[in-house]
Amino acid sequence: MQFETALAFAQKLDRTDPLKSYRKLFHIPKINGQEAIYLCGNSLGLQPKSAEKHIKTELYDWKNLGVEGHLHAKNPWLYYHHFFSESISNLVGAKKSEVVVMNQLSVNLNLMLISFYRPKGKKIKVLMQANEFPSDYYAVEQQIKLHGLNPKKCLVEVMPRKGEITLRTEDVIDKIKELKDELALVMFSAINYYTGQLYEIEKISKACCEHRIVFGLDLAHAIGNVPLQLHKWNVDFATWCSYKYLNSGPGGVSGVFVHEYHAKNFDLPRLAGWWGNDEKTRFKMPKHFVPQPGAAGWQLSNAPVLSMATHKASLEIFDKAGMRAIRQKSEILTGYLRWLIEQNPTSDFRIITPLNVHERGAQLSIQTLNNGKKIFDKLTKAGVIADWREPDVIRVAPAPLYNTYTDVWRFAQLLCT
Repeated sequence: MQFETALAFAQKLDRTDPLKSYRKLFHIPKINGQEAIYLCGNSLGLQPKSAEKHIKTELYDWKNLGVEGHLHAKNPWLYYHHFFSESISNLVGAKKSEVVVMNQLSVNLNLMLISFYRPKGKKIKVLMQANEFPSDYYAVEQQIKLHGLNPKKCLVEVMPRKGEITLRTEDVIDKIKELKDELALVMFSAINYYTGQLYEIEKISKACCEHRIVFGLDLAHAIGNVPLQLHKWNVDFATWCSYKYLNSGPGGVSGVFVHEYHAKNFDLPRLAGWWGNDEKTRFKMPKHFVPQPGAAGWQLSNAPVLSMATHKASLEIFDKAGMRAIRQKSEILTGYLRWLIEQNPTSDFRIITPLNVHERGAQLSIQTLNNGKKIFDKLTKAGVIADWREPDVIRVAPAPLYNTYTDVWRFAQLLCT
């Protein structure tokens, strides 16, 4: 597409946008009585207007049915996690049996590591990307310690080349090949939270499969943002949060993917809870744990229904819009924002997110080279809600479901003046 700098061009794109009606489904925060330029969906997505109705439905059934709501609520609580299987499987590219909604991301990551980080003999190391999100570091470090091992010796980071900010896929694969006899696990985020780089997951997974190394993913910045095919790519496990691009509320419920290869491997060690037990015998209160096959076998507790109600509201929007349309708009919207910024060359900042559309989602990370916090504060006062990351990066995330081309045009004008 040939972009233009005029506001009229952005407005024309908005009029012809196939997803233009979806913005009306969300509450847009206001600053000084005006709708904010909200570009922070990679930290917390906006509230769907239907979320309140969904929560009230569960509150009504709790009020009027009490415990009977487990079987007789409009959405029976006993089976609440099943309501998400199709939507989530579509978003991550999985079979319905390979996904389940439960807990929060860091809890689920630790549950997955207990099962899938199994150091033995020389194969004791974990490969991660440099500058990973801290919570993932913490989880891996502690899991290594739980096995009586030293994180300094077992945790290996693959670094960008000197003078570069993002990782090259060939360097990741070369490191896997180099350490193939020592790696027990490769643990990556699909999208780097800081740079916004989308990794070539399929190629990394293929390298892991070739050398029989377990491959796990953190999809916090990927789910609801970019198309995924976890089953086809032979990823072993993944987990994510729902409060970013999935718009399911602060601290929203998480989920996991476990490839069907592991569906009936009941010898995998895991933490057990009664909700992961075989549904046919759960209420017979058996003394010994018999896990369900598939991802549901990793559940510990019954569903947090009120939190899941907002998740249900958001996923209904994704079901209707479809990831193909969301991604198509995302590529144009984020590309347009980048183009607008680059029309005003300056020594004050540079974009560190990859230019290649296949290496990014709906995020641009703008590294400020001079007076970064002052620039960010100026944007905030002007009605922009974005994200500052130390030491010098402004992250902006134009979310296709509710951001407009006019939003990014206005942001570019404020940033570059």
